[in-house]
Amino acid sequence: MKNLILIVTGPSGAGKSTLLRSLPEGQFYFSVSHTTRKPRPNEVHGRDYYFVSKEEFLQMIERDEFLEWIEVHSNFYGTAKSEITKAFSQNKHLLLDLEVVGAANLKAKFGPDAVAVFVAPPSLKVLEERLRKRGTEDEDKVKERLHRAKTELTYAPLFDYVIVNEYLEKAVRDFLSIVQAELCRPWRQDLSKIY
Repeated sequence: MKNLILIVTGPSGAGKSTLLRSLPEGQFYFSVSHTTRKPRPNEVHGRDYYFVSKEEFLQMIERDEFLEWIEVHSNFYGTAKSEITKAFSQNKHLLLDLEVVGAANLKAKFGPDAVAVFVAPPSLKVLEERLRKRGTEDEDKVKERLHRAKTELTYAPLFDYVIVNEYLEKAVRDFLSIVQAELCRPWRQDLSKIY
């Protein structure tokens, strides 16, 4: 069986994390990104992100250790090449939750070997409500994220699938259906067992 590389992206507050929690346990290796931003309450180093200094991040760039990296909201984010090795050595599918530009870059890099899903809010007004309800950013950060979301939404056509997360149950069903269909592709099956 050929392992799946699943890229999930969309504006902050669109509901990516909620959809990702619906995936069956044990089959996916969740890629942990590196970042220079400060941890939020309840975030754990090595589980949510690898929290590193800007100096350390820049050194990793120089050593060519990232599949992709980007600067967003005055912080750096990147996916280390070692995450693929970790996933595939455990015979798990690789799951990447990335910001939009990094996801587009990675999709372009992997082409059809990766499946990319864009999660969109039903409207910018709903997105604003979700960001405010979350309560993790101050007013300036909320405005910055909304401004960025307008640009991010223009990237949706670059991805294989788009899920508009208006009704959570439907969004989860759509997401799991996409994953299941992709796992049934002939090139991801070991058909030699059949004949």
